[in-house]
Amino acid sequence: MKLQSLATVIDSHTGGEPTRVVVDGGPELGNGPMADQLKRFQTDHDGFRRAIMLEPRGSDVLVGAILRPPNDPAHTAGVLFFNNVGYLGMCGHGTMGVMVTLAHLGRIEPGVHRLETSVGLVTAELHPDGSVSVTNVPSHRHATGVRVVCDDGTTVTGDVAWGGNWFFLVSDHGRSLDLRDVDALTHWTWEIRRAINAQGFPLVDHVELFGAPPQGDADSRNFVLCPGKAYDRSPCGTGTSAKLACLAADGKLAPQEPWIQESILGSRFVGRYRWIDATRGIIEPTVTGTAFITGESRLWRDPSDPFGGGIPVGGA
Repeated sequence: MKLQSLATVIDSHTGGEPTRVVVDGGPELGNGPMADQLKRFQTDHDGFRRAIMLEPRGSDVLVGAILRPPNDPAHTAGVLFFNNVGYLGMCGHGTMGVMVTLAHLGRIEPGVHRLETSVGLVTAELHPDGSVSVTNVPSHRHATGVRVVCDDGTTVTGDVAWGGNWFFLVSDHGRSLDLRDVDALTHWTWEIRRAINAQGFPLVDHVELFGAPPQGDADSRNFVLCPGKAYDRSPCGTGTSAKLACLAADGKLAPQEPWIQESILGSRFVGRYRWIDATRGIIEPTVTGTAFITGESRLWRDPSDPFGGGIPVGGA
């Protein structure tokens, strides 16, 4: 039986976290704002997301992006982000992956580029050394000192913040943030997510724990639970943005002062911010990291393959 072409993709990783960028093929999403195109993607073409993100072609940890023509010709591209269970407003590590992908394709040179996303315009600068600085959407802390009681009786207190996605950020938790403990950390943060959703914050889909870094030249180490129950291998760009908003609100970090955020793997992002509206606690965060191309491939589907549309996971 003749194979059907799904898409041409370029894979990369940012601090260990993979990104799969669709550079050719994919569904017809029409024109208009990226938020509208994302709705059409979700409503009419979710089978494409499942086919390229789920096993046997994808994995739980993979984040996808599809390049779209920008609505403003002065902008470099539009981009929509998604994962194994749904769609993302923004993705910091994914934006870095998109930038190195565009450079790999010869579509951009080092310099400042503007990307249209479903949650707003993002500016990304490709530096001559290959690193990328992402100036994210406006970020803010929504609630502070939120107390959550999990099913097992565990109580944690943290902040709810927006950094392009919704986060529950917890610093006082008493857990070791060590790579050997990721299974236990994943299970526990999944319970925290269920609890924070049930206690009045249903939009929170990321949980972020913070702790002291093993080396003294970073400011913090984090563990980030992503919506599909995988942990973020990178320090998380939108999570770092949310953290910067909380630090700014508490007066613990000055504008343009660097914050070195380390992931559970030890990879690092450097974050800075400027105030947009100090009265309302709204900042413009910038996060810098490095992404690396890992592969380029054509994805196919055999109509007779019973798993050609992806192997479902919980909630997918």
